[in-house]
Amino acid sequence: MRPFRIAVFASGRGSNFQALVDAQHRGALGSVISILVCDKPQAPVVELAQAANVDVFAFQPKDYASKEDYEREIAVELQQRGVELIVLAGYMRLLSPSFVEFYSGRIINIHPSLLPAFPGKDAIGQALDYGVKMTGVTVHFVDGGMDTGPVIAQKAVEIKEGDTAEVLAERIHAVEQKLYSEVVSWFAQGRISLNGRNVTITE
Repeated sequence: MRPFRIAVFASGRGSNFQALVDAQHRGALGSVISILVCDKPQAPVVELAQAANVDVFAFQPKDYASKEDYEREIAVELQQRGVELIVLAGYMRLLSPSFVEFYSGRIINIHPSLLPAFPGKDAIGQALDYGVKMTGVTVHFVDGGMDTGPVIAQKAVEIKEGDTAEVLAERIHAVEQKLYSEVVSWFAQGRISLNGRNVTITE
């Protein structure tokens, strides 16, 4: 059987990317990472991909006249590899509405809060400032809004007395790395279906 193929989009250090690579090597991802797409050619995640023998499409947005221009090139790279799922892992660029629509139901993202609480930037700082006792991690489909897509899976993370943003982020990232790989494996197994905003995960 042809393996389930994913593309990972990332812009930074690549900790979630590396967790997906590690899960693939353990046989826990149920998928093959066909390509890394990165908008910062010098980002550490590019080196991680090269070390893992993952193809890289790295580009400088300023080299293109528009977002649509470089997204067209990205789409060609994905289609050539038969990518079935796009996994955003710290990709710091908003996708265009036309790109999101074309890949509707095939783009997922991970966010460090229990959405719909604390969307957008600095979700960990938002949670600490608000004084909640519980935050967490959400994996969701990507739609046209900011962290507004249908929720696929969530895990709670307790906020402990005296937590700093750095300490809390470390615990959240550990949960992210485990949950994201698990959700990708559900897609590979054909266990996820989307009906409106309702996501069903079959056994």
